Amino acid sequence: MTNPPDQKPANALELGRGVWIMPDAATVRFVRSSGPGGQAVNKLNTKAELRLPLHTLRNISDAALSRLRRFAGQRLTQNDELLIQAEDSRSQRENRDACFARLRTLVIKAATLPKKRKKTRPGRAARERRLKQKKEQGEKKQRRQWRRE
Repeated sequence: MTNPPDQKPANALELGRGVWIMPDAATVRFVRSSGPGGQAVNKLNTKAELRLPLHTLRNISDAALSRLRRFAGQRLTQNDELLIQAEDSRSQRENRDACFARLRTLVIKAATLPKKRKKTRPGRAARERRLKQKKEQGEKKQRRQWRRE
């Protein structure tokens, strides 16, 4: 069953493929980054943590939502929230933007239907090439054998 398409308000954040959220649905928190970096890392809260409850996603199909849960992996909390972190930059704004970019990538990947595999069989020429190669390989190994007479 697909959720009915909601009317998207003007202030909604577009995540891709028609999926959107309200700006207050996602919470962004800034914490201290880990790893080396000296004074900047020890004093400034530049690492961004984006939390988004999955039930706040609008205009997403049930199948896409289940794919999103599967793709999220360890980024999905027990409360069914998506937790995305970024600490690539020294800037809070750039790290926040990186979080939203990762969220968009994940949503677009989940909303894209996987291609169905078409069953194919090898053609006659391919089968003949394979058999010819097997025959040549067998003859090569036969020539290597040491014969006692």
